Amino acid sequence: MKTINLKWIIILCINIVLFQACNNDDLTEEITNNFDDDSLEAGIIEANVTDNTTNLIVQWSDLWVSLDQYTVGMRPNTVTRSLAYIHLTGYETAVPFMNNYNSNTNRFNNFNINNNNFEDNVDLDLALNTAYAIAIDHFMHSLEAGTRQSISNFQDDKEEELTIGLTTQEIENSQLWGTHVAERVIAYAETDNDAEEQIVNQTPNDYVAPVGVGLWEAGEGENAWFPYWREVRTFAISPNQTSSTNFSSVLQHSTNPNSEYYQQMTAVYEATVSAATTNTEQLWIAEFWADDVEGLMISPPGRHFSIANQLIEQYDLDYDESLELLLRLGLALNDAAVSAWDDKYTYNIERPSNFIREYIDEDYTTNLSRFIDGVNPAFPSYPSGHATFAGAAAGIFIDFFGTDNINFTDNTYSDYTNLTFNGTPRSFTSFSSMATENALSRMPLGVHIEQDAIEGLRLGYEVSDAVNAINLQGRNNNNNN
Repeated sequence: MKTINLKWIIILCINIVLFQACNNDDLTEEITNNFDDDSLEAGIIEANVTDNTTNLIVQWSDLWVSLDQYTVGMRPNTVTRSLAYIHLTGYETAVPFMNNYNSNTNRFNNFNINNNNFEDNVDLDLALNTAYAIAIDHFMHSLEAGTRQSISNFQDDKEEELTIGLTTQEIENSQLWGTHVAERVIAYAETDNDAEEQIVNQTPNDYVAPVGVGLWEAGEGENAWFPYWREVRTFAISPNQTSSTNFSSVLQHSTNPNSEYYQQMTAVYEATVSAATTNTEQLWIAEFWADDVEGLMISPPGRHFSIANQLIEQYDLDYDESLELLLRLGLALNDAAVSAWDDKYTYNIERPSNFIREYIDEDYTTNLSRFIDGVNPAFPSYPSGHATFAGAAAGIFIDFFGTDNINFTDNTYSDYTNLTFNGTPRSFTSFSSMATENALSRMPLGVHIEQDAIEGLRLGYEVSDAVNAINLQGRNNNNNN
């Protein structure tokens, strides 16, 4: 059973104002005002694990999940990138203590760590505490200042605990090592110029979407989100290496009610209306997996780290296993986003609402529209990003735990208060069924057709295969200077 760490609290928002997820200036103002005006005290939870270092890792990861909903303009692409680097930081900080694991300094080009900064008397937990604080603060770059303070508050609280019994030299060397690793990871991230440019300019004005029948177009007042993300660094597999199912080889735009294209659009229409009126479980599924709205929900990639944190506790993993799982998941979601967005802007397929309003019901609206002013995420439909992330995460989990079978309940939102959507926990008997439900949940939400989900899952599993092939275990070769 989890217990509250009473020494430490963070301030999180309540009474979330429902706002448009595509307007960064409005979002920043709403989140800032909401944080200042009405808040609650939420304790970081002690993880239900045997290993003390695992507890620290899960607590930092849980803190990230708690803050994820308050970042602005990061989801989903920048979130996946940040998670990869944050958990690369944690992993590399601990590698000198992990005799059966390899550093990635010889794997990733231009990634270097000077091991002369590592002393024999480094305390692992204190080093990790320092490294996580620096990395999370850097990569969660859009947090409002008051919310950001939660990071340093938690670092200080844990530091007070972790330094008990350590000498001044041990404390200094541990903090220096954690700082060095975090700074080297940040420096490595900053060599990815394409990503660095796009994290501050998510909706570039110079992008012009192609025009044509059945093609995606931005909503009124919107620009395309992350249209150049295909250029961002990958760790295991690039868009040129992943396979891609050409949309036109499966479906062709058609206004014939008997065509497969029309029928898939009709299926979305019927699922959306049914969920909103009579099928309460489908609405539950749609809202449970939505993760679309900044300030209200965590991000789609963040959901899988919430799940990973729960799995670490359920399986009572050691710290080295926990670090490996989180790193593999971060790398997979990063690469999944790059390939998915490459395909999105290659095929530029319309969202179902555009077709439905023109050919089926001009008054149609999605079940997402009550949370945001726009009816859709501001990027093309095919393949589904949710489905791609779900497939990538499931592939990592299946390989890591050696089975698809699991008795798992996702409690991501169980401790949240004042929810305006249905976050009631859902239970699953396999990783693959959980991924499939996530992918298909976009239909009753009204933002994807079935083919988007099918291709997203396929692509996600392909990416996970590449990440699972990375050999992290073996003789420690962390001797790179």
